[in-house]
Amino acid sequence: MSTQYDPDRVPPKPARAVNDDARALDTRSVPELLADMVNQLTLLFRKEVQLARAEMGEKASEVGNAIPGIAGGAGLAFGGLILMLFAAAAGISAWFDLAAGWGLLIVGVLAALIGYALVRAGASRLKATNLTPHRTAEQLSRDAQAAKEQVR
Repeated sequence: MSTQYDPDRVPPKPARAVNDDARALDTRSVPELLADMVNQLTLLFRKEVQLARAEMGEKASEVGNAIPGIAGGAGLAFGGLILMLFAAAAGISAWFDLAAGWGLLIVGVLAALIGYALVRAGASRLKATNLTPHRTAEQLSRDAQAAKEQVR
């Protein structure tokens, strides 16, 4: 095989699959390209909002499904707790030879303090950061990064 230059032999052109859309992209002006980019980013933002709505609906559904079980269990536990508090008050009154009212007051104050501590602990766990749609936030971050790279 000869490696010399042959002027009669024309090298084949590289095969390119060029469709009409690609040709249209090649002829658009900068303002048209920027307008297209803005339209695509707007569409992307709308899709992200739809994703956020779907994710928040999913979380709301999870909460809604858990409420009946929580309410039933809480009602039953509340009734049992009241009976135990009355028994504790009667036991304190009998043990320390106090009037029944003093036993009820002691148990009532202790129950109120414990209840306050439980409410504070539960409220500290219920923060806005736990309710945010994490997947959507991550996707928005990735989209913003991709948009920055396209602008460069």
